[in-house]
Amino acid sequence: MKRILFVCLGNICRSPAAEAVFAARAAVAGLRVMVDSAGTGDWHIGDPPYPPMIRAAAARGYDLSALRARQVAAADFDAFDLILAMDRKNLTALDRLRPTGSLTPVRLFLDGIEGMAQNEVPDPYYTRDFAESLDLIEAATDALIERISRVG
Repeated sequence: MKRILFVCLGNICRSPAAEAVFAARAAVAGLRVMVDSAGTGDWHIGDPPYPPMIRAAAARGYDLSALRARQVAAADFDAFDLILAMDRKNLTALDRLRPTGSLTPVRLFLDGIEGMAQNEVPDPYYTRDFAESLDLIEAATDALIERISRVG
């Protein structure tokens, strides 16, 4: 079973959306995966996702209501097979948090997606464009599911 952690800044918009989208689409594809999300910051620990993101995701059939924000921990580098950052700032933060000797791949969620014009998911908390973030998350999810299905 593949274990994937999605990471953004506060774990209230992008990463919980990625967790929910990936879990839903992986289930439809018949993939056995364990997914979670976390933030590099500690401001929202224990909080539900941001209400506008909950509504935007719900409009597309994804339920974020049970999710609660948490902060990335050193143990995550052992608990997950792949850690995906939503942007370069969080990728850099993850590199700083990485325990010495950890070999867990950490990369940008949008890296390596064919036809993708950008490699960061903009933060809708600031841009207010929840649809754009969800579009990018869905595209990256589909590409990652296809890659996992091919490789196993």
